[in-house]
Amino acid sequence: MKKPVITVVGSINMDLFVQTDKRPAAGETVLGNDFYTSPGGKGANQAVAAARLGAEVYMIGSIGTDAFGNELKNFLAQENIHLDGVEPVLHLPSGVALITLADNDNSIIVNQGANLDTTKAQVKKYEDIIAKSDVVLTQLEIPLEAVAETINLCVKHQTKIILNPAPIAKLPEDILEKTSYLTPNELEYEALTKQADLQPFLEKLIITQGKAGVDYMENGKKQTIASHQVTAVDTTGAGDTFNGALAYALAGGNSISAACEFANAAAALSVQKLGAQAGMPTKEEVLQLIQ
Repeated sequence: MKKPVITVVGSINMDLFVQTDKRPAAGETVLGNDFYTSPGGKGANQAVAAARLGAEVYMIGSIGTDAFGNELKNFLAQENIHLDGVEPVLHLPSGVALITLADNDNSIIVNQGANLDTTKAQVKKYEDIIAKSDVVLTQLEIPLEAVAETINLCVKHQTKIILNPAPIAKLPEDILEKTSYLTPNELEYEALTKQADLQPFLEKLIITQGKAGVDYMENGKKQTIASHQVTAVDTTGAGDTFNGALAYALAGGNSISAACEFANAAAALSVQKLGAQAGMPTKEEVLQLIQ
């Protein structure tokens, strides 16, 4: 059976985590309980999620020529992700995310670094990869011109495109029109409603809401899938796992309802381990939870 082919155009970061009992207020210093690093970036996370589930995954993005860049590329290679589209950047460091874990949730500051060098021209260079993909995934941790080019190439080659609008940014209406699916969380959805009239795009919206589950539209009616009751250790990367799993399920020909159910279960499994990618499940684990 042919593996689904998924291309991710997006960010590649090193995540720097610190755990603490109390989130510091402005000007306050608190002691952390633990510190560790873990490969991350929304793009790379979504690529790993899809690869773990069994997809043939191609990555398009940028890394620095520093120690983090080498480590990130090696890790993605170990996950059997095709890296021809990942280009080194000499004048910028690899992207990093500084993540504070407290109160069973996270706060994140991202420095884009080399991700800022993912250009329209770079995406265009790998048009053949996009053309042969079943689904393409992109996010907003890379320049908007690269996202727009990705979407235009998907329209040209009739490839499904999922836009995860995170971190939220002002989106031109033609991006909303051309995207196959939009996957904001509840905060990003609220921000999008202030930017544009989303009424024409309701059938494209899949809204992740953490413990409140997932909302989507089917045949003109709002549907909700309840979250799975699990003990969350680290919610970092849960949304990325959802997106990678959604792409995998849609690439496999599943309906929107079945794809959302599959992705919802994958995200529930992902929060039970520390690190964005550590808890990302296999297809067998997801199917077991659903059953």
